[in-house]
Amino acid sequence: MKNSIIILVLLFSIISCQKTETRYTQQSPEIDSFKKSIEAYEKADWATMKSFYADSAKIEHNVTKDKAVSVDKLIEISKEDATLFSNIDFIDSESEYEMVVTDDGETWVNFWGDWKGTLKATGEEYILPCAITAQFVNGKIVREVGFWNTAKIALDLQKLSAASTVVDSTTTR
Repeated sequence: MKNSIIILVLLFSIISCQKTETRYTQQSPEIDSFKKSIEAYEKADWATMKSFYADSAKIEHNVTKDKAVSVDKLIEISKEDATLFSNIDFIDSESEYEMVVTDDGETWVNFWGDWKGTLKATGEEYILPCAITAQFVNGKIVREVGFWNTAKIALDLQKLSAASTVVDSTTTR
């Protein structure tokens, strides 16, 4: 009986001392990398931003997987946005990050935050809630999926374009 108790205590001690794999965290090298990639985006530091992505990374911002773009196309789009907006920023107090390891062993960093930008043409400030998730392999982003609603901005740009067309047609007469 005494030996059984000792064996059980030893077995329990060995099992409880084994390190378990972290499947969820809010602090990791991948989260730090993702934060730095967002900071580079905010500063329009495209080379630094690109350094966090694998060359073959697929970016799915407001599109389905079959319409994913390369990191070079992401940067091209971001540069176009930077010509339309000033003060592009993610509001730090509204930003949350987490890292998860899936049952299949995939590492993903999830981000929720509010993007803020001021339209240069009107001075109007927009705040868009965003959800972005990035899959990491060997410390690099290989896939990024993001969702946010740009309808208000699109409508306002359409109104600006229509107003500009009216002005152009009246001045060319």
